[in-house]
Amino acid sequence: MKLSKPEATLFIPDGLPEPEALSRTTHLAVGAHQDDIEFMAFHGILTCYRQAGKRFAGITCTNGAGSPRAGVYTDCSDADMMAIRRGEQNEAARIGHYGFMAQLAYTSKELKDPVNPAPVNDLEALLRSSRPEVVYTHNPADKHDTHVAVMLALIEALRRLPKTQRPQRLLGCEVWRDLDWMPDADKVALDVSGRDHLAMSLMGVFDSQIAGGKRYDLATMGRRRAHATYAESHGVDKVELLTYAMDLSPLLADDSLDVGAYVADLIRRFEGDVRQRLALRHR
Repeated sequence: MKLSKPEATLFIPDGLPEPEALSRTTHLAVGAHQDDIEFMAFHGILTCYRQAGKRFAGITCTNGAGSPRAGVYTDCSDADMMAIRRGEQNEAARIGHYGFMAQLAYTSKELKDPVNPAPVNDLEALLRSSRPEVVYTHNPADKHDTHVAVMLALIEALRRLPKTQRPQRLLGCEVWRDLDWMPDADKVALDVSGRDHLAMSLMGVFDSQIAGGKRYDLATMGRRRAHATYAESHGVDKVELLTYAMDLSPLLADDSLDVGAYVADLIRRFEGDVRQRLALRHR
């Protein structure tokens, strides 16, 4: 696999030859930053963890140079942070038994450049070699520009594939905006209960971020637990931990479907749900 950036890496934790390592992929997550995959796509990790016939893999698109730094990391240079973040992400891949971990090493500026073909080319090459059944990425309503840019690049890459080679499911996940606003009929509820220790181990790897004063690990687990409790107002909790996703699969079934229009329709349905409840008093 030849990736565009000389700093890009392809890590295979169990040392399997590259073609076999990529082709065994069943679930793939494509995130912007080191740690995004562990926060948003734990459902895929959990689904595949030590399960015969299933294998999770990850792609991280940025190089980590722009990471905030505090505490013992305050004086780290951009080059230092790139090395630290790359190592953290590969360690998560080891813990989670990923089939492969690709780090494309782009800057956020490069990913947000609509005329730069390299990110889409790299994603296309990895998708053609791995042929996942399920793909997790950022949701289009995320408030982080780089997250949205990665999602758009991924959809462009997926649409280059013949429809017979596209994943069966594409899910847009929660990071910098959750999805509990979506009407229940529209959101995909993903049960991530049962292995809190694995989830915390994966998130705890990213010390360079957590030690700097951003307790992403506690916040993420809190969000999952809150979703499980607030999912149903008239019944007891059915699961312990829950994440929500936006089903982006229709965007792969119909290449003419505009991403913005698709999300705007979901927002209108949310508006309709709110208006309907407000109208109950006046019937």
